[in-house]
Amino acid sequence: MAEITSRPALHTTVIRGRVVTPDQVLDDALVLVEDQHITWVGPVSGAPAGVEVPAPDTHPRTLLPGLVDLHCHGGGGASFPDATTPDEARTAVREHLRHGTTTLVASLVTAAEATLLERTATLADLADAGEIAGIHLEGPFLSSARCGAQDPTLMLDGRSRLVREVARVSRGHLLTMTVAPEVPGVLGEGGVVETLAEVGAVPSIGHTDASAEVATEGVAQAVRALAAVASRSGRPTVTHLFNGMRPLHHRDPGPVAACLAAAARGDAVVELVADGTHLAGATVAAVFDLVGPTAIALVTDAMAAAGMPDGTYRLGSLGVEVADGVARLSEGGAIAGGTAHLVDVVRATVAAGVPLVHAVHAAATTPAAVLGRRDVGALEAGRRADVLVVDDDLTPVRVLRAGAWVHAEDPAGVARD
Repeated sequence: MAEITSRPALHTTVIRGRVVTPDQVLDDALVLVEDQHITWVGPVSGAPAGVEVPAPDTHPRTLLPGLVDLHCHGGGGASFPDATTPDEARTAVREHLRHGTTTLVASLVTAAEATLLERTATLADLADAGEIAGIHLEGPFLSSARCGAQDPTLMLDGRSRLVREVARVSRGHLLTMTVAPEVPGVLGEGGVVETLAEVGAVPSIGHTDASAEVATEGVAQAVRALAAVASRSGRPTVTHLFNGMRPLHHRDPGPVAACLAAAARGDAVVELVADGTHLAGATVAAVFDLVGPTAIALVTDAMAAAGMPDGTYRLGSLGVEVADGVARLSEGGAIAGGTAHLVDVVRATVAAGVPLVHAVHAAATTPAAVLGRRDVGALEAGRRADVLVVDDDLTPVRVLRAGAWVHAEDPAGVARD
């Protein structure tokens, strides 16, 4: 990567490298940034007149859009479900930011009502400040039979009143909520799915033991509810497909088959925790082949141990042991979230045989669309200047967010005014 920074009327940055756009890879291209926004992206040969093109780097870098994580519980030793102050939560935000996640949705887990409201209010402060994109609640309207790393004793039947209260304390920052469609009160007139759409949040099907028929109806009701309010997204999501769900069986297809079919016809976006632990690489590659990157959001499902050594951690009310980078509940041994950053998930996805452009689309452009954000998620003119610079191994080298360098592996190589 080569870069020139100058200051005419605006702060202008020109970055040269291998550029990954939403639909192709440009081997030798430029990203032009003025102040906080991208103004031009294209091959070096087509650079606008007057642009001083940097000399090619001896070790060309790859430029990705800043990544967008829809499902993250923490990192750097901090946990969103356990953070009692904005500063505690910021630790996790910064951990993922320095690894290239420039748009992050902070996720909570099933908890007592008072705790959910307190944590939501804390995270709303970060959202007000623009440090997180918003809030995701994973629970409490989930199936105790598919609780995974969530406390089944705190799960509830659907309560639209609680949804409205969470939305109120979120101050407009409740973006999505995971629900199990078979739980009483989730579907139907006045149910949780309908209420989520009304308050501006996207329903997500997950932690479910539903039949294929019930899951299909859950997606259909979510699509209708979102259409009725012109929501940020017309498609509900599916929380970490395969994980926390009744397994696919040829005589009992369950939610997996229903959600894959919905994604294939354009009615849903499926999350994949493609970190090499939650899913086999062949599974990840098969889903990309079946539904394509525009219907997939790569996520981390990261917890406090992301970026941290093995040891003992917490996820909400439950203890977690991390060994060899894998997080499991201290009691029962269920996988308890991820320890990877989203760029690590992209790397594992590419290693599984998925083209880089498709992996990046699913880690940036598709999740941005779920959020209704056309200002992030791609290296395109007009979008916020979020750029992740990586080496040949997809290891972060530099991170640009809103036109400012927030991380540089080699600070001496960063040009400044």
